[in-house]
Amino acid sequence: MSETTTKPSVPRDRLLATASRLFYAEGIRAIGVDRLFVEASVTRATFYRHYASKQHLVVAYVESRDAEYRSLLAEAAGRITDPIQLLHALIVAISETVCGPDFHGCPFINAAAEFPDPADPVHQAVQAHRNWLHGVLVDLLNAAGHPEPGRGARTLVMLRDGAMVGGHLDDRQDVVASLTAAVDLVVRQPED
Repeated sequence: MSETTTKPSVPRDRLLATASRLFYAEGIRAIGVDRLFVEASVTRATFYRHYASKQHLVVAYVESRDAEYRSLLAEAAGRITDPIQLLHALIVAISETVCGPDFHGCPFINAAAEFPDPADPVHQAVQAHRNWLHGVLVDLLNAAGHPEPGRGARTLVMLRDGAMVGGHLDDRQDVVASLTAAVDLVVRQPED
């Protein structure tokens, strides 16, 4: 059982919330455990009771971000049944993230950049999120009758990745407009 699926704990939740905020704003490797102890108001013993190491906390951080995305999609899927409309709702959600005032890039891309070794548990947690996202997109494109849902999903993931990086470096409104137009091209089925 992972740390994110154990029974609720106020100190663990506070540690994860503090780590989430700091890791995203300043980078994972830049934040030491001593700073986490102070900012989360926990002792060293409390930290290690909940997380065997900083790496375990980082994996929990990535998994909690993944759970947020899954929850948002599940909520949207409960309201929107048309696969193309749901795909567009995902694009709107990505666009709102890219345009947010506290945007520091994609948390998954950021984590993967800091933990590039495919054997690293952090990298594997990022890959699990990407595999889930790709699967969701394949399912949506397949339900919409797209002729090549696997290829379309890979393209959409790449467009999302580009928008996340572009949203950090370029004019956000241009990024959103470009992303929306590119997604429409992928979703539109070729004429016979």
